[in-house]
Amino acid sequence: MSNSPTNCILVPIDSTDQTIIALHQSYNLAKLTNSKIILMSVDEGVPPFMKNRLAELAKEASIATGQSVETMERKGNVYEEIVKVADVLNPLFIMIGLSSKITIGKIIGKNAFKMVRESNHPVITIKGKEHRDGCKTILLPLDLSKETREKVDKAIELARLFNATIRVISILTSSDEFFENKLISLSNQVWKRIKDEGVRCTIKTLRGKDVPQMILDYGHEVDADLILIMTKAELSMKEFFIGTVAQRIINESDIPVLSYRPMERKDTSVFNPF
Repeated sequence: MSNSPTNCILVPIDSTDQTIIALHQSYNLAKLTNSKIILMSVDEGVPPFMKNRLAELAKEASIATGQSVETMERKGNVYEEIVKVADVLNPLFIMIGLSSKITIGKIIGKNAFKMVRESNHPVITIKGKEHRDGCKTILLPLDLSKETREKVDKAIELARLFNATIRVISILTSSDEFFENKLISLSNQVWKRIKDEGVRCTIKTLRGKDVPQMILDYGHEVDADLILIMTKAELSMKEFFIGTVAQRIINESDIPVLSYRPMERKDTSVFNPF
């Protein structure tokens, strides 16, 4: 697999309305990136009529975007097959439509969150029923992790693509003044970096304990079109059962969430990216 992604967007399709919503959300992205759309169905639990439906959707997508659209069918576990196909195609994005209600039982094992977490390719998860075409506002939650620089770079890249505003948010949860000051300092450096790149940016710092909920609430407050997060490839048992911030955001957000898996680094310490 080459390092540079190919100009294609992979959209898994099943019998649920949510995957069709995800497909519609791929249209604008396909046009902006001049990308082929690839519709994929996996036969596990998918009725036979999906074959004809897939062809119909491909025709509609081609007319709507002016881009090439292909279809493919696979057999096996849905999430495993998505990962396999993505590793061959190396797409710019995978667009996943998630059902509106996912219980904690359904996110254990071979499931959507596990697939997102382990994917080597950017994944956009779509849960909400109504979304604007395009992307005017990108929400960028910050922490002191080593992946911050990557996340900021990705946000700048997307903001340029969509001519969007980046809204940086930091949540202060610690009573440790040193770490709070470090996070505030980092947020200001990120804001300056984004502004220096010629991208519109705002900054917000909040204090609280429920980080995922505060991020989602602020996303609704600013009418965000996309939340950009990094996901961890490996989770400890504690993180798995309690739920990471990323897991809760993906599971609960009706705002589309773009998840990147960070590059592997030997140095696992916190660093100042700027």
